[in-house]
Amino acid sequence: MHISYHGHSVVKIETNGKKILIDPFISGNELTDLTASDETPDFIILTHGHNDHVGDTVEIAKRNDALVIAPFELANYMESQGVKAHPMHIGGAYGFDFGKVKFTQAFHGSSFTEENGNVVYTGMPAGVLVMAEGKTVYHAGDTALFSDMKLIGDRHPIDLAFLPIGDNFTMGPEDAAYAAELLQAKTVVPIHFNTFPPIKQDPDKFAASLKEGQGKVMHAGDSIEL
Repeated sequence: MHISYHGHSVVKIETNGKKILIDPFISGNELTDLTASDETPDFIILTHGHNDHVGDTVEIAKRNDALVIAPFELANYMESQGVKAHPMHIGGAYGFDFGKVKFTQAFHGSSFTEENGNVVYTGMPAGVLVMAEGKTVYHAGDTALFSDMKLIGDRHPIDLAFLPIGDNFTMGPEDAAYAAELLQAKTVVPIHFNTFPPIKQDPDKFAASLKEGQGKVMHAGDSIEL
């Protein structure tokens, strides 16, 4: 399994011959190394409906005939935009041809602001577990700290976790460090920081606060093999 990070909350997974993009906020993201028109995913997974996570989903999905996997209301909205979508919800899992996807709870909000300023409610926010090739990757989405992260880690031993550290809108570094303890992930990568002024953080300081060997700072374009 090949996993790469591309700024903000954008993660790419290549496994079992398929390409998966998570939260592809590319256009307007000054921290990414990607260009939306170059991306060719088979699947796109969305954690919630905020514009800095939905990003370029519609354009990329239409061009590649990619399937969007998202919480129910967000999946329905994607379908209304002419995109193929598979609706799921928190606690539910489903097997795709690349592996299994399971949505977890997240404490945040979820709405999409259209170009005309209209705000569409897109249901509950979520985190997501991607299980393939005997490995488990956890993308927490945008969330506050919550105690059931321990349950997530106990039920699904996590090889790699992507945790937001930006504060203001999500967990800050201190809460994310406690989340890492609860999850007991083998490797923890900070995401959702430095994209906007209110979420400026030092990822190296966060990584150093974790137990030895657990924290790993990834810059846009960096990758990990599991």
